[in-house]
Amino acid sequence: MAAIAVHQLAQSITCHAWSPDHSMVAVCPNNNEVHIYRLLQDKWEKMHVLQKHDQIVSGVDWSARSNRIVTASHDRNSYVWNLEGSEWVPTLVILRLNRAALCVQWSPKENKFAVGSGAKTVCVCYYEQENNWWVSKLIRKRHDSSVTSVAWHPNNILLATASTDGKCRVFSTFIKGVDPKDSRTGPSSDSKFGEQIVQLDLSFSWSFGVKWSPSGNTLAYVGHNSMIYFVDDVGPSPLAQNVAFRDLPLRDVIFVSERLVIGVGFDCNPMVFGADERGIWSFLRFLERKRTSSGPKYGSQFSEAFGKLYGQSKHGVGNDGIEPSRSRGGVHENFINCVVPLRESGKSTATRFSTSGMDGKVVIWDLENQTDLSDYL
Repeated sequence: MAAIAVHQLAQSITCHAWSPDHSMVAVCPNNNEVHIYRLLQDKWEKMHVLQKHDQIVSGVDWSARSNRIVTASHDRNSYVWNLEGSEWVPTLVILRLNRAALCVQWSPKENKFAVGSGAKTVCVCYYEQENNWWVSKLIRKRHDSSVTSVAWHPNNILLATASTDGKCRVFSTFIKGVDPKDSRTGPSSDSKFGEQIVQLDLSFSWSFGVKWSPSGNTLAYVGHNSMIYFVDDVGPSPLAQNVAFRDLPLRDVIFVSERLVIGVGFDCNPMVFGADERGIWSFLRFLERKRTSSGPKYGSQFSEAFGKLYGQSKHGVGNDGIEPSRSRGGVHENFINCVVPLRESGKSTATRFSTSGMDGKVVIWDLENQTDLSDYL
């Protein structure tokens, strides 16, 4: 099995992030706190508790270079935490939101971070040395609903967003005085802050997790309609593919390599997607092998549900050849809402990653010995 470590850290976990050396993990136990644990002698010890928010912490990210933590919460606030001595000291971020902050992520150069919100707004935040605080520039009037996920392009300028209006968008976040002039390349070369590069209307349902590939050539995002979308050549003429699967929807996604993607969600079991030599993406398998898929036959979780509702057999008319729904039991016992790559410094691939969910577990997975996936790494 690909799971190499299972850690029960809370009753339920909203989000998690790892320290730069992967020795500590920050988790939100579905409340207004962030707990930082360190593994000491095969036992997790709680080292710090970050207490500043008034409501549930919905996003946390730990910068790899500067060792800073950024948090976002339903209380409409965000804080940047710096380790001073043995204490984590918060710095307030001026977000100017009137709805909950839902997600947050550092940019690759860590001179900015982005916060998605229920106010149909994205805040791009940067540090003002003179005032010793973080201020934000807002991307307004572009989304028709809540922004559920944000993802930075490797060039530190392009920002992808997913929203419950069903769309994925890519914006320029160039900020004069923060980003060097020569940083604008490709489709963002002449764009100003907040300018929309492309809007993708591939999903007809809520859109959740979105990520760029390590090279930035491919964008992937997931929809609540049990589909995952892949977009190449993001710009005026993007090339898009969609992969449908018969299982429950995904909530988040990461690129392990240029040709291998892991999706996590309501099925409690990470799903593996791969691209062949022609660049055609497809569903490969569940990561936990003990559960097998029924192959190309789609369908019938809705039929089964209606069958139960009306007292019909789930093997009745229209369900010939369709296997019953699998039991959801496995390493995770409730849906997975967060997946984080454990990428070593200087490497573009990440054979290890971690997942967390509403069962309160943080699970570390390793693809190193998955022989059937070696061609995709």
